[in-house]
Amino acid sequence: MTQHVIDLNADLGEGFGRWTLTDDEALLSAVTSANVACGFHAGDPSVMRRVCDLAAARGVRIGAQVSYRDLAGFGRRAMDVPPDELAAEVAYQIGALRVFAEAAGAGVAYVKPHGALYNRTVRDAEQAHAVVTGVTLAGGALPVLGLPGSQLLDAAAAAGLTPVPEAFADRAYTPGGTLVPRREPHAVVEDAEAVVRRSVGFAIDGGVEAADGSRVAVAARSLCVHGDTPGAARTAARVRAALESAGVTVRAFA
Repeated sequence: MTQHVIDLNADLGEGFGRWTLTDDEALLSAVTSANVACGFHAGDPSVMRRVCDLAAARGVRIGAQVSYRDLAGFGRRAMDVPPDELAAEVAYQIGALRVFAEAAGAGVAYVKPHGALYNRTVRDAEQAHAVVTGVTLAGGALPVLGLPGSQLLDAAAAAGLTPVPEAFADRAYTPGGTLVPRREPHAVVEDAEAVVRRSVGFAIDGGVEAADGSRVAVAARSLCVHGDTPGAARTAARVRAALESAGVTVRAFA
């Protein structure tokens, strides 16, 4: 009998100052890995410290969610950043989060790009290499999360880092296995039942129905449920319960 194992991750700490977006405490009761905003698309020192403290207390792995420097656009606007500058900014973000993670008795366990940077590194080898250079510059052979078949995961593997392919429970897929751009209709799957059903499908069947109705194979070691969608914490709890009911072991990869 095949043993199915998957990590469940979500974006946390996506607030700034008095503004909050994600229900961090509730999400940390469901996920096994926390992608913590490092100040470039969201998050500030107080938010980063609080989330690291909460994650460490619950035994949830802490990951650096690095981004283009784009607070106003929540890291979702396309930007052209020179590779050397991007590598330095990635390392800077990891270092900032590491301070708070280690103060909480944990550490930064992996790296995941956010938003526009994540999507850019699917096909842009130069930007992907810059992200990986930033990871190595920050020190430690940290695993890197990315889309299966992406330039990012190829660059991570080439640098001796562990590439971790992930799937998205609440995002629509193209027939080619990439994510439908957020600017297009129905790019985000908002129906909780559908998110739960897709999650179990990723973990057990290794695939999902694309936007055109075709079947797309997605071999994932980690499953993302976005923390900034309405009812995200409740949906994440339902996803975990459904996975475990289906015989899937929900366990951090790092």
